[in-house]
Amino acid sequence: MVVPLFAQAQTPSSSTTNLPAAPSASSKVSAPAPQQSPAVAPSQPATTTAAQPPVAAAQQPAVNQTPEDQAPVNEAPTIRVQVNEVNLIFTVTDKKGRFITGLKRENFGLLDDGRPPVAVLRFSQQTNLPLRVGIMLDTSSSIRQRFQFEQDSAIEFLLQILHRNDRAFVMGFDIETDMSQGFTNNIDLLNQGIRKLRPGGGTALYDALYKTCRDQMLTLQEDGAVRRALIVVSDGDDNYSRAQQSDAIKMCQRAETIVYTISTNVSPSKDKGDDILKTISEATGGMAFFPVKIEDVATGFRNIQEELRSQYSLVYRPADFKQDGSFRTIYLQALDPRYKVRASKGYFAPRPKP
Repeated sequence: MVVPLFAQAQTPSSSTTNLPAAPSASSKVSAPAPQQSPAVAPSQPATTTAAQPPVAAAQQPAVNQTPEDQAPVNEAPTIRVQVNEVNLIFTVTDKKGRFITGLKRENFGLLDDGRPPVAVLRFSQQTNLPLRVGIMLDTSSSIRQRFQFEQDSAIEFLLQILHRNDRAFVMGFDIETDMSQGFTNNIDLLNQGIRKLRPGGGTALYDALYKTCRDQMLTLQEDGAVRRALIVVSDGDDNYSRAQQSDAIKMCQRAETIVYTISTNVSPSKDKGDDILKTISEATGGMAFFPVKIEDVATGFRNIQEELRSQYSLVYRPADFKQDGSFRTIYLQALDPRYKVRASKGYFAPRPKP
């Protein structure tokens, strides 16, 4: 059964240190409504009734093909820590999609690879962990008519979200990736990076995600814990990638990166590209937004901004942990059935250093 977290809680030993962001991982219970209203405090969170265990754990994504110009997925580094602690970033909403803040660790049940954790080391509400955010704008010819509005919305998002200890980068992609501005806290440089992007040819979304997580997120060297997130604005119509969707998802999970997607298919009906964006977001603990008109792209950015400031952070020590590079599933659930938890579906254990 899924055991309330306080049942495993222990006081961290003196050897516990601040770690780089370990896997932000858990099973998605269900996705909240696309349009979200301001965060609300819980009325009476339930703490006594345990939920049923998951029927089936998430499986490791299959790797069908590896881009020729990229390192094979199974040769990529995994978690950058060599201790058995997991830093789980997650979001809680009610059935109307409103963010729920103010919950405590005893309001949740957790299974790591089917077993309760050995110890809960830290739990924080509305975490202020520094952000490492990537803005990825689809610059393919299919979005040419809407591109300037997307640029404006991305710039406004960065103006609102970045605090002193946060950093962001700007990436454009069509059949190639264009790093127009690397990690910085300088809004003027990020603005310039967004403005100099120009619409081009086809779309290689999977390649772009794979390379960005591998080269930008996976290689981050941080003194303490951070949150990694990508905001991808695209129609999801991939027609040039060498990588498969499973390759891209797997690399995002290795890089402990939450992916939020904003569709540029501004229409009341969804298409195949929208399904692709939703799959990627759900697998990594993010959310997909589907505007019905171009002005709603800005609303998607605002919803992401609010979510990033309404997240919880949970650090725990899993049972039967092995540094074997395997994919471990996480099932996190609110014990109150009124609330839904959203986070990544799992993480990759580290391999011992040679």
